[in-house]
Amino acid sequence: MFELISTQDKARYGRLMVKRGVLETPLFMPVATAGAIKSLTQRDLEALGANIILANTYHLSLREVPQLIHQAGSLHQFIGWDKPILTDSGGFQIFSLNNLTKLSQEGASFRSHIDGQMLHFTPENVTAYQEQLGSDIHMVLDECLEDGVSKQRTKESVDLSLSWARRSRKARHNLELLQFGIVQGGMYPELRKQSALELTAMDFEGYGIGGLSVGESKDKMTDMIEIATEHLPQNKPRYLMGVGTPADIIRAVALGVDMFDCVMPTRNARNGSVFTSFGRLNIRNQEHKFSGEPLDSNCDCYTCRNHTRSYLRHLFLAKEMTAKTLLTIHNLHFYLKLMTDIRTAIQEQTFPSLASHILRVFNR
Repeated sequence: MFELISTQDKARYGRLMVKRGVLETPLFMPVATAGAIKSLTQRDLEALGANIILANTYHLSLREVPQLIHQAGSLHQFIGWDKPILTDSGGFQIFSLNNLTKLSQEGASFRSHIDGQMLHFTPENVTAYQEQLGSDIHMVLDECLEDGVSKQRTKESVDLSLSWARRSRKARHNLELLQFGIVQGGMYPELRKQSALELTAMDFEGYGIGGLSVGESKDKMTDMIEIATEHLPQNKPRYLMGVGTPADIIRAVALGVDMFDCVMPTRNARNGSVFTSFGRLNIRNQEHKFSGEPLDSNCDCYTCRNHTRSYLRHLFLAKEMTAKTLLTIHNLHFYLKLMTDIRTAIQEQTFPSLASHILRVFNR
């Protein structure tokens, strides 16, 4: 299901075979939380060259969405997307809604943030629902903790997540779909190691690295990524969940990570923040009012080929939806091209040079 094509030090270029296609890694997954990228259509995604998107089990379990998807046949048919989809389990939402959540060995019970409906997630029903969705890759149910939690509490959380992972593995029925375990352990090296080794023994098709970018320093995050990748199998994909900036991605690729997702390119676009080959740009700034330049003269996305900074700033300040669409197209193009550049650099053995450039531009 996963093969390494080329490596340079720990950086890996590979191919991941899933039910609906072959994915080249390292890859980035645009976040389609409820089945759509905010402000874009599936046609836009196809034009950008996106080959996989991420959706969220928690958000897809609200209102009457499960019945609608069941009627359609699968999540792919419901949203009109025939390429691969990865679904998260909702573990991060358990973390973010902790005031509304009650955890036990059985699972998690919490109230919908929309209508107060009581929801119950267990390893078994979350696995079953993701198989109903038809997710090419689905994640096990886990618990995510914020930075600064005691070692004892983190140990209890790791043991709970490992117990849930074992039950998720037993609950799996559709062998065409890949199931990933998730390494947890907070900021404690020995707990990260324990989590990685015990998950490896369960022989998942791939492994997520979770519980990072939750308030810790960049150095600490890098340390925890390194510990996880050191103890995960070489012949399985590693997925760093919810991370991050171009510099974060480069550092993680250098440590052997293969897959990424993050709301940063889309959320930043909706706030007027743009990623370019020379760093970040804020389209709201006065300096762009009369600028006839594109967002990035080195970019060939639809937005940069057709529109000036002046026009984009005008749209943004006028609160036109088109501004969010055009800036999102640009930012996702930037991220997807970054992954293409990374894969090419690993193949051509020039990854250190590319990494140095990205870190210089985005890590000042």
